Amino acid sequence: MYGKGKESLGLHELKENKPWFDEECLGFLDQRKRAKMQWNLDPSQTNVDILSNERREVSRHFRDKKKAYLRAKIEELETNSKFQNIRDLIGATMTLREGTNLDVI
Repeated sequence: MYGKGKESLGLHELKENKPWFDEECLGFLDQRKRAKMQWNLDPSQTNVDILSNERREVSRHFRDKKKAYLRAKIEELETNSKFQNIRDLIGATMTLREGTNLDVI
């Protein structure tokens, strides 16, 4: 039933607040949802183990993607700083600050 609803309604557009979130992440998220639905139907110990493994794998994947994105952003900031490209440096700094509570980065 989950697959038929997805086929008829389609996928919604990705939000721009997580630029590191891509189609591969959607696949991992779908995999976790299926494991959770299977656990809801049959809460046996094997399904509990499968669900916890899926959660761990998906969280690890998301964490690695976010780290890689932030690492690339930091390299971009370093490059802009090195070449005195102040406009791009400030713009990239502001995009990083939007999602944090930090006053100074």
